[in-house]
Amino acid sequence: MEHRGFAWTGCEIPVIGQGTWEIRGADALRVGVDLGMTHVDTAEMYGTEEIVAQAIAGRRGEVFLASKVLPSNASYKGTLRACEQSLQRLQTDYLDLYMLHWAGSHPIGETMRAMEKLAAGRMIRFIGVSNLDLEALQAAESALRHERLAANQVLYHLGDRGIERGSPGSAPMGDPRR
Repeated sequence: MEHRGFAWTGCEIPVIGQGTWEIRGADALRVGVDLGMTHVDTAEMYGTEEIVAQAIAGRRGEVFLASKVLPSNASYKGTLRACEQSLQRLQTDYLDLYMLHWAGSHPIGETMRAMEKLAAGRMIRFIGVSNLDLEALQAAESALRHERLAANQVLYHLGDRGIERGSPGSAPMGDPRR
C-alpha cells in the first residue's frame, strides 16, 4: 500500500483508508489492516467504535486511528467527555486524529480549546475538522493557540469522483513557491 505524508505531522499514512460508517463486523476491517489499509476512520455517531476495537485488538501501533465528536457534544466539557468515551469504546489510550464532525451550535473556540487540552494530555495526537466551510475552518484555525489543524476531512468517494470535475488548481503545477 502506498503511503504519503499526512499534512505537516511527519506521519506517513496509507493513501486509502477504511471508513466504518454502517460496518457490521470486525472481519473486513482486519483484512483491510492486513492489506495495509491501516488508516481507520470512525466517529461516535457511527456506533461502530466497539467493532473497530475488536478489529485492531493487539495491533493498535500499526493503525492510524481517527474519530470524530458530534456537534451536539462539542461544547468544551462535552468534547472532553465524548473523547474519553470514544477512547473507552475503542479500548485505546489515544487517538491519532480527533475531529469535529461538522459545525454546530457550540462556539468552535470551545471545541478547539477542548481539543488542545486533549492534545496536551496526550489523549489525541492531532486535531482536525470535518465538513467545514471556509469561514468555519478559519475560525477553528484562529481558535487554536498551541496546536495546528492537521486535517479538514471532506466528502470524497472513489466510486463517485464528480467532485474532481471543474476543480482547477489555484497555483501552476510545479510552482516551487507553492
